[in-house]
Amino acid sequence: MNDVVGKGSVAVITGAGSGFGREFALLGARRGLRLVLADVQADALQSTLAEVTALGAEAIARAVDVADAAQVDALAAATRLRFGRVHALFNNAGVGSAGLVWENSLRDWQWTLGVNLMGVIHGLRAFVPAMLDAAAADPHYRAHIVNTASMAGIVNPPLSGVYNVSKHAVVALSETLHHDLALVTAQVHCSVLCPHYVSTGIHVSQRNRPASLANDAPATRAQRVAQALVEKAVTSGKVSAAEVAGMTFDAIEQQRFYIASHPQALVGARARAERIVAQQGPYDPFAEREGLRDSLRAALAGQGD
Repeated sequence: MNDVVGKGSVAVITGAGSGFGREFALLGARRGLRLVLADVQADALQSTLAEVTALGAEAIARAVDVADAAQVDALAAATRLRFGRVHALFNNAGVGSAGLVWENSLRDWQWTLGVNLMGVIHGLRAFVPAMLDAAAADPHYRAHIVNTASMAGIVNPPLSGVYNVSKHAVVALSETLHHDLALVTAQVHCSVLCPHYVSTGIHVSQRNRPASLANDAPATRAQRVAQALVEKAVTSGKVSAAEVAGMTFDAIEQQRFYIASHPQALVGARARAERIVAQQGPYDPFAEREGLRDSLRAALAGQGD
């Protein structure tokens, strides 16, 4: 077993209160990892903490808004104080936004990019230098970073522009991180997790939106339509968050960079790349779903109300 996710290693997990983060924590506890759990939702975080400690894991939990650099820095300081070195970092916290891209408010952009992108950036800045110091001091030290992106970081479905932008940025950041790490060490590796529709609770992420970034205006018709589409897709997902956690730990052990929860969805990545090379219009992820575009157009036009 790879020591990075083996007994006694230390894993830091953001978004640990639900979804993938909770499942990373539970699987880590079963493997004997020592855990640092972070989430903005305190009650969900405490629930995960109780579950992992019941499994025998040594763990601490901190309420953290990953969009706030100072809070992530404080998480790193608490981790060093309690456990010292970190072996696995899961930059996993994420939120969802939907609707026609020109209708999204400035606050939509600030909130979604703050969590989905800046949260990853803050995690890397706070933890990676110490990982590199540990690698330089100990030739046996190994570490791995997992950044949670999305299949929406590879293809671009309509009605989710803010989310698409945030996740494409995480993929680009992760690919660059991979190259940069390879220039300076062979002991620290990274992966990018690109899940498709999995039942994680991201469709209700608005519950944790800060009041300072709440919208004054009610949701538009397009935003309501898009939210309903996402909720149906997420809640009907056939692959579980626990299964994705297992795939992720396998990828860490194999030092595999891309992690796709639904490999069949990667046909979209190929189609998108082919259209770019051919200098054609963008690939439409909904093109193969018969009748979906017509039903969306009708819904946006208010037909059937």
